[in-house]
Amino acid sequence: MYFIYSFLMGLAAFLLVPYWLVQGLRNGKYLSNLGERLGFSFPSLAKLPAQSHGAIWIHAVSVGEVLSGITLARRLKAAYPDRPLIVSTTTISGQVLARERLSFADAVIYFPLDWSFCVRRALDAVRPSLVLLLETEMWPNFLRECGRREVPVLFVSGRISDRSFARYQRYLGAFRLFLRPFLKSVLLQAKSYLMQSEKDAERIRALGAPAERVRVSGNLKYDMELPAPTPLSSWLEAEVQRSGRSPVIVAGSVVATEEPLALIAFGTLQGEYRNAFLVLAPRKPEYFDAAAEFIDESHRKFIRRSQLPVPGPAQTPGQANGPTGNHPIPENVTVLLLDSIGELASLYRLADGAFIGGSLVPSGGHNILEPAAFGKIPVFGPSMENFAEIASRFLSAGAAIQVESPEDVGVAWIELFRDPERMKRMEETARRLVENSRGATDRAMAEIAKYLNGAAR
Repeated sequence: MYFIYSFLMGLAAFLLVPYWLVQGLRNGKYLSNLGERLGFSFPSLAKLPAQSHGAIWIHAVSVGEVLSGITLARRLKAAYPDRPLIVSTTTISGQVLARERLSFADAVIYFPLDWSFCVRRALDAVRPSLVLLLETEMWPNFLRECGRREVPVLFVSGRISDRSFARYQRYLGAFRLFLRPFLKSVLLQAKSYLMQSEKDAERIRALGAPAERVRVSGNLKYDMELPAPTPLSSWLEAEVQRSGRSPVIVAGSVVATEEPLALIAFGTLQGEYRNAFLVLAPRKPEYFDAAAEFIDESHRKFIRRSQLPVPGPAQTPGQANGPTGNHPIPENVTVLLLDSIGELASLYRLADGAFIGGSLVPSGGHNILEPAAFGKIPVFGPSMENFAEIASRFLSAGAAIQVESPEDVGVAWIELFRDPERMKRMEETARRLVENSRGATDRAMAEIAKYLNGAAR
């Protein structure tokens, strides 16, 4: 079955070559990191001492996983300072954020393509003593090669969404005779499954994970550190106060084709609050230009974050492209397009209202805990399958609002602003839910210690 899987992976790659070439030549995607994905070259590993061994390898797919893993990674580096800490990502946006927010890691690399020859080279280069997969990325060849080398693999903060589980069930129903033994063989390679909820634990067991290796440890996202103010957030806070812009709305992680819907929601709010200001944050860099076009088509004046002479989060003021004094927002500008990576979370502290992207289109939604940790009320649409358990908890506690349409999003904000007592009550509940749900990192550290301290083999 592993041969058939690898063959199908190769066939898919062959069919996608034209797309990869076009994207690589047009946007610089894929080609720039192909050497790492194939396992040929890892420039960031070159600085490690030749005799270094026993690395801890954390794999975080994209932005969300990187953010959720920051606290765990920092704790691991403090607890095991002599072990190299290697972080890998799959997406470019995740790579950018990891290099910025996990600067204490010894190296940040791209995760290899799941062919045996790529995986072997990557494992030879990293030389891990432990691999931590955040959430649930199951790559059969990677897991098998780790098993062959007796490198323990732990799934941390594992989850299986409604959509993913339905897809697994559909494939298992159609190819049960071949797929179920293969999947069971793959899942047997991991030593431990620390799942976010009992539902996630039940699902991974139903797919074939050994029951004795599965436990519920909670969601790392609840343990995320509150981001410190950045040059951008400090500038924007001062500027909206100076110019009387209120309320400030942050629409975060907006996905492709959802930008016009977020603008409609904002327009509904503007009908009652003429001085409202919107921060529109597309989920991926490839959406930035399209978002700018949508804003322009809505006949709104906007500024792009990339055009502001304000330092980025990893810069000092002297590194900014231009002066770092006062930069007033023109009076006719009502939208800031956040065309950068890593600055969204810090802007939630300024928000009067927060919209969770990926929820007004069938995309599964995004993390609501970043605004909630600041005591902001998450407002989202009907599609929250990827965060169903968290969304349900917040809705049941009266700490979030779910609506059906972009107009309803705007109305929800208006109703909150009209009722300050209700708004304050919901904000306090949201913040308390986050605080009371922490602890997944402690449980993960306890499990990890069994392997790094030699108690488990």
